[in-house]
Amino acid sequence: MVSREHKKAALHDKLQLLRSVTNSHAKEDTSIIIDASKYIKELKQKIDILNQDIARSSSYQNSWPVVTVETLEKGMQVNVYSERSCPGLLVFVLKVFEEFSLNVLEARVSCTDSFQLEALGVEREENGESINTHMMKQAVLQAIEDWSESNTQEY
Repeated sequence: MVSREHKKAALHDKLQLLRSVTNSHAKEDTSIIIDASKYIKELKQKIDILNQDIARSSSYQNSWPVVTVETLEKGMQVNVYSERSCPGLLVFVLKVFEEFSLNVLEARVSCTDSFQLEALGVEREENGESINTHMMKQAVLQAIEDWSESNTQEY
């Protein structure tokens, strides 16, 4: 008899703990279990949504454009590559050339299934400052970020 009462008290304690964890206001044991079941379903849905967000985020990061910048005798060689098409990105990158007072001497661009830009920018005569590759790369990366933000606002 003591054992049975002990088990019943332990079960009651566990149900009360379950009730508190799931924020249930139910009084009956079956209602507490039903609320806990609903709570678990909600958590599973939240997990599914988070997993989808993570998958989207990681696939987006994998397709984020890669930027390389090399110093040449009188200018910069800038390469931008993305596995996915990036409509409008070319304009943002070319604005960086303008900001650094670089004339685009030669450029190859592909924007169909992927995005690829190879551009040779040479310093204008009136520009007395030498351009740092790190600064140029950071400016191109910022242009990509700006392009990305402008695209997410449209949709």
